Amino acid sequence: MNLRPFHRAATTALTAVVGVSFAVATASAASAEERPPFYEPPAELPGGNGDVVRSEPSEYFLDPLKTIPVDADVQRVMYRSTDGDGGPIAVTGTVITPKDDWKGDGERPVIGYAPGTQGMADHCAPSRQLANGTEYEGFFIKAMLSKGYAVAMTDYEGLGTPGSHTYVNREVTGNAVLDVVRAAQRLPDTDVPDDGPVVLYGYSQGGGGSASAAELAGSYAPELDIKGAAAGAVPAELGGVGENLDGGPYAAFLGYALVGVAAGYDIDLDPYLNDTGKQFREDVENSCTIDGIAKFAFAKSADYSADGRPVTDYLDEAPFADVVAEQRIGRTAPDFPVLVSQSRLDDVIPFEQSKTLADDWCGAGADVQFAPNLGPTHIGGAVASFPRAFQWIDDRVAGKPTEPNCGSTDQAPADPEIPVDENQPLLPQLSERMDIH
Repeated sequence: MNLRPFHRAATTALTAVVGVSFAVATASAASAEERPPFYEPPAELPGGNGDVVRSEPSEYFLDPLKTIPVDADVQRVMYRSTDGDGGPIAVTGTVITPKDDWKGDGERPVIGYAPGTQGMADHCAPSRQLANGTEYEGFFIKAMLSKGYAVAMTDYEGLGTPGSHTYVNREVTGNAVLDVVRAAQRLPDTDVPDDGPVVLYGYSQGGGGSASAAELAGSYAPELDIKGAAAGAVPAELGGVGENLDGGPYAAFLGYALVGVAAGYDIDLDPYLNDTGKQFREDVENSCTIDGIAKFAFAKSADYSADGRPVTDYLDEAPFADVVAEQRIGRTAPDFPVLVSQSRLDDVIPFEQSKTLADDWCGAGADVQFAPNLGPTHIGGAVASFPRAFQWIDDRVAGKPTEPNCGSTDQAPADPEIPVDENQPLLPQLSERMDIH
């Protein structure tokens, strides 16, 4: 069957969710700026990475009107991680555990969930958006819970907690993903085994987080029993991503990257920005994904720079060139199987970046399955890639043999066609096909 009905239905459903989320987020913007006491780190942190600083019960809704609660044990958690300089930092996140017993073999697995782009403001933190019903990845997380997996989802450095969010900084992002898994395993009174199986998952910024964590795990968290990592639409080379974003509908993401990289490496942006650019930076730092996309769509960075050049020109010069090079993903082979997926029609991250990443990992000896799909745009690619990733995760947890396609990724097939009834709601159909209840 044709994929187009599925893609149209997916886009319609996501647009509706985004529209309601935007209305709710806009209405609550004034109060959202205040940082709740939970997110203020103590003067001293515990001694080990992944150690729990504090936790508290939380909530998780699938809609911003809070009419669809998720029946699970939800814990907001603050834990110790490591910043880009190797120093200790406090990061927050959410640990979600199904109330039903794990029905598979062995111990309950935990998914180290790396969220996609959330924005830069503190109220964008996934742990806050899950509780508000405005987390756009909420349905994907619910699918994992329905299979019996526990989910440990990081907020990343600087989202919720003091300081700037170090958006797309490879090392600190990977550390935060691995440490939230450690925190979940150490959190008291939750049904997450302290040494059970782990799978990493993420798409877009989260794809970069999952991929970075996969590369870092062998040296940073060798004790974790990681069965595999699924990474979708990975921003593996920031220079190419920046050129693709500049002047396009997702120009806000270029602003996030500029601010995030500068924060991670203490780069003063003022000399590079004119007055309009300084206001743009301030506005970007106070936006979340939905309102950021709406406000900054088609913005051109040349309008914000001090000398009229596009920001992407600076990425080839000091001090940015070395910093951008450090964020390159694909130089270290993960020690466990990896799934790399992306839509050939992605309008945010160039498709060739995932293809190159798969080839790089294959060349370094990794077990890689490259799985392109035909989802329209970046959002459609996320919807189209999830069923494949979901099945792949199930197979890794079940211990089934992998199906690497290294050496033949040019001929890697797109995801199989998914029959969809255009006259029925999309989400129940996806639920049935993925056995979500």
